[in-house]
Amino acid sequence: MTEFTPLMSFAGGLLIGLSAVLLMLSWGRIAGMTAIIGGLLPPLDPDWKWKAAFLAGAVLAPALFVFAGGTVDYDVPVSAAALIIGGIITGIGVTFGSGCTSGHGICGMARFSRRSIVATLTFMAFAFLTTFLIRHVF
Repeated sequence: MTEFTPLMSFAGGLLIGLSAVLLMLSWGRIAGMTAIIGGLLPPLDPDWKWKAAFLAGAVLAPALFVFAGGTVDYDVPVSAAALIIGGIITGIGVTFGSGCTSGHGICGMARFSRRSIVATLTFMAFAFLTTFLIRHVF
């Protein structure tokens, strides 16, 4: 288990929200990471340059944080096989749900999209159920 840090969590949420708003204002696009990453796979999306910059920022930001003196302490409490299986299941859900948690949960709900609200409620319900089953049943 990781320690809950309300200030850092709040700051992280603000930065995620700010990046989504800035992307919508500047490019008129939704910050759904699945679509952003998908646009970088062959054949390249016409908008591949801003998608590459957005993804580079998401990857480099933690490195810059550590370089500036911050610490990143995390623990992955599951095996590599569980991560791979979870990734495959998530990929299937993203395909059938027409988007990912960032696209639906952050951007879609902020736009009051009914489809995004239903999608977010669905994946949150299954996240709670899966966590309960893995930690308390299995």
